[in-house]
Amino acid sequence: MLDIKWIRENEGALDAALSKRGAEPMAATLLALDDKRRSVIQKLQDMQSRRNAASKEIGIALGQKNSELAEKLKAEVATIKETMPVAEQEERDAVAALDDALSRIPNIPLDDVPVGKDEHDNVVKHVVGEKPRWNHAAKEHYEIGEALGMMDFERATKLSGSRFTVLTGQLARLERALGQFMIDMHTTEHGYTEVSSPLMVKGETMYGTGQLPKFEEDLFKTTDGRYLIPTAEVTLTNLVSGEMLEQEKLPLRFTALTPSFRSEAGSAGRDTRGMLRQHQFWKCELVSITDQESSIAEHERMTECAENMLKRLGLHFRTMTLCTGDMGFGARKTYDIEVWLPGQDTYREISSCSVCGDFQGRRMNARYRAKDDKALKFVHTLNGSGVAVGRCLIAVMENYLNEDGSVTIPDALLPYMGGLTKIERAA
Repeated sequence: MLDIKWIRENEGALDAALSKRGAEPMAATLLALDDKRRSVIQKLQDMQSRRNAASKEIGIALGQKNSELAEKLKAEVATIKETMPVAEQEERDAVAALDDALSRIPNIPLDDVPVGKDEHDNVVKHVVGEKPRWNHAAKEHYEIGEALGMMDFERATKLSGSRFTVLTGQLARLERALGQFMIDMHTTEHGYTEVSSPLMVKGETMYGTGQLPKFEEDLFKTTDGRYLIPTAEVTLTNLVSGEMLEQEKLPLRFTALTPSFRSEAGSAGRDTRGMLRQHQFWKCELVSITDQESSIAEHERMTECAENMLKRLGLHFRTMTLCTGDMGFGARKTYDIEVWLPGQDTYREISSCSVCGDFQGRRMNARYRAKDDKALKFVHTLNGSGVAVGRCLIAVMENYLNEDGSVTIPDALLPYMGGLTKIERAA
């Protein structure tokens, strides 16, 4: 959420930033809502002041035995007390209207983010590794998995409907191995603290990281009003909601390996075959809580941590700087890591690492005390995939495919595979 004080002082800057994102100008609307809020608050304060003053005047009038004036003042106080609940409701409504409008405004891009409309305007940051060179034809992951007899979409549809997958045998173990490898690497080598957190959260938790109210249609909601997390970013970031931290204890770095749940609203017809776009998938999430001065450097560090995962697996990828029109709602700058999928003959996103500034910190009311001036400031937050397990499984299957249809297991995963070096169809 943006600061209304900043918007009042930077009306043109807000509209310029929204224009870069392809959004309509909103500064005038927000300031009008803030003017209404201020007006109602002033009206209520004036009523309270007059009530207090009249109450004192009643005492003076009674002391002077001026009963007529005292009765008149009592009637005035009674009228104010009767009308104050209406004014208080007007204040609540005005505050809620402004907060709701602010909650739907996306974050301000950093100055070095390329301006563009969509993914076609993203900029290559760097490319790592080379595409595999084979004598045999590439295949898509669902062709490989079904041929191995370990990837079943028909049974998944029977159980749950579309956009679900059943993995069995060695392929299920490979998926588990990938998740364990990721969480182990981030905790032992990259300094993240592992967290086991809930998969269902309250609405205010979703609000804190920006999923609500704007993106409710993308979420799964339980019968008791909770939400299934679309990413562990929600729980890891909200660990500090409402808290006041000491600057010397920052940054805090958290990681979790959890299922993620997404309705995939608006993705009808996209990636309908295979397990590339699912309602349920495993993901290793990275979250950092930093101070204002450290967040940009932390963004580079987090992206490098995610890249190290793919380097260790020997996968070819490129890292993209997203343009203003392709960034997520809460991000100020985002790097997408796109892994090469030979079966699709294209790059596909496998990790997205974003720096959010104090956008989420303000929504969560999470602050830190600066060392020098002792002032309270909102924390800066960052999040990234380290990485999406299902998409990494797809990448391993397609990049390590052998001519006979078997899949070689990358060296980094061998300690997790119980002696297996290759996945092949059972005889």
